[in-house]
Amino acid sequence: MLYNSSCCSYKIKVMSKNKEIIGIDVSKSSLDVYSQKNGHHCFSNDEKGFNEILELYGNSGFYVMEATGCYHQLLVIYLYDLGINVSVVNPLIIKRFIQMKLQRLKTDKSDSKMICLYGEEQDLDLWNPPSKYITKCKRSYGVISLYLKQRTALLNMLHSLSSSGVSKGKLVRSLNRELRVLKKEIVLLESDVEKEIKEHDSVLYTNLKSIPGIGSKTAMLLLIHTNGFRDFVSYKQLISYFGLAPSERSSGSSIRGRSRINKNGDGTIRNHLFMCSFTACLHNSQCNALYERLVAKGKSKKLALIAVCNKLLKQAFGIAKSGLVYDNSYKSVLN
Repeated sequence: MLYNSSCCSYKIKVMSKNKEIIGIDVSKSSLDVYSQKNGHHCFSNDEKGFNEILELYGNSGFYVMEATGCYHQLLVIYLYDLGINVSVVNPLIIKRFIQMKLQRLKTDKSDSKMICLYGEEQDLDLWNPPSKYITKCKRSYGVISLYLKQRTALLNMLHSLSSSGVSKGKLVRSLNRELRVLKKEIVLLESDVEKEIKEHDSVLYTNLKSIPGIGSKTAMLLLIHTNGFRDFVSYKQLISYFGLAPSERSSGSSIRGRSRINKNGDGTIRNHLFMCSFTACLHNSQCNALYERLVAKGKSKKLALIAVCNKLLKQAFGIAKSGLVYDNSYKSVLN
């Protein structure tokens, strides 16, 4: 058992070898289910199908499925509410597991069998639902992201028209009206998200903003996408989750690939952190020292800024663990 004392959250690894594993491949309308005992069957992805699954496979086993956007959510909540062991696995892990087994067949039936095999061979994390307000805020930010993309498309169209000599007229006025509407909706949704966070995690939100370089929007994104830092037990997990962990590709004397970040996770947060790194280099003494040291060693400025992003995540995690505000005189937030 791993316990994150500062966040009052449990993350339990369960030895799955002494339980019957039921692998589920989830799609929009169907659920392909497999276990060694009952074989493969297909059910509808609705409450009727959920009941039929339990009638056949029982409630004493360990159900394993991939995270599939929104399509797995009803099933996993249904099983969790009944007190049934359930684990939701990153689809990239399952993909790599299938490749490791040299499995060439790719069907829903074969995937459910491989998910079952993964559960039999690996220790599984029990799934626990995030806070309701976190789920609500994530949905709001999904809409905000959509609006931001639409705003970018409209601005690009305005730029294209301007480059063509069209700076007035009905078309330009129409685009500007849409931009004003989008701006208003984005501000309203961001205000709603901030209100929810202040109501449920105000202390942590305030503490995160005390880090020089991290503003309100970045603090909100970090809170929402980490479930208030409850889903992580180390800053290294956090860095890897946001796709900022270095990935080296080298082998023997012939392969010397460039080291890059893995770019897993949400690119929006990476972009926010990268923009924050510029401010952090000016006002955050620890980040400034790191940046100057790397540049003095001959590292590129971009690499140094990425290292600053990692430093900001380490500081954020340290503050979430300690419950304290940022202390500029402290030598290291985390050893």
